[in-house]
Amino acid sequence: MNILIVEDELEIAQLIQQTLENESFVCHIAFDGLSALDIFSKVNPQLVILDIMLPGLDGLEICTRIRGKSVENDPYILMLTARGEEIDRVIGLSTGADDYLVKPFSPRELVARTRALLRRSLRQGHNQNQAIQTQNFRLEPEQHLATRHLKSTEPETLDLTSLEFSLLSTLMSYPGRVWTRNQLIDKLWGNDFYGDDRVVDTHIRRLRKKIEPNPANPIFVKTVTGLGYKFEDELI
Repeated sequence: MNILIVEDELEIAQLIQQTLENESFVCHIAFDGLSALDIFSKVNPQLVILDIMLPGLDGLEICTRIRGKSVENDPYILMLTARGEEIDRVIGLSTGADDYLVKPFSPRELVARTRALLRRSLRQGHNQNQAIQTQNFRLEPEQHLATRHLKSTEPETLDLTSLEFSLLSTLMSYPGRVWTRNQLIDKLWGNDFYGDDRVVDTHIRRLRKKIEPNPANPIFVKTVTGLGYKFEDELI
């Protein structure tokens, strides 16, 4: 597994590298934003460990650029910051980060976060035509078939529109990742979209009515206040 470490402090970068290489991960280090983007294009990492405060391009800009790249498999992004302020986490997650770690952190916590993200990444190594399955749902894109498998009920076929199917597929492919409205618009409508980004809220409400046991209290498609939406269910 390739991991790109983007950290301008040499001692911290080397500590992260040594910690993860002791766990048999392959690590690459960049000390600034431009080098990070260059190495990213060459090694196609599964995970990027990204400091927010960097010379030149900061971590938020790098995160935005990585998410804007056309790659077969999006990497997971674990952001690092020396500050524990809530605003850092909010901005970081809104640009596409998947998790957030405040310095100083213990090597054990770093390894645990890394393994958790990469387990998720390994499980979703599929293309857009492969089935996606979680504990409670299964999507089969080629057949446009969506089923729900709640423990207390028989498997149920979901009647989803093409847009609802694509929305659910996007959310299910990255459990736990927070998607802003603009990111979902880019993913589902692309550059052809013109209008109010609140249209996403409308489609989320319609999707919840079809997949949630209680749409008024959703347990799968959750709102992250001030950020957007995320899907919570374990990939299998």
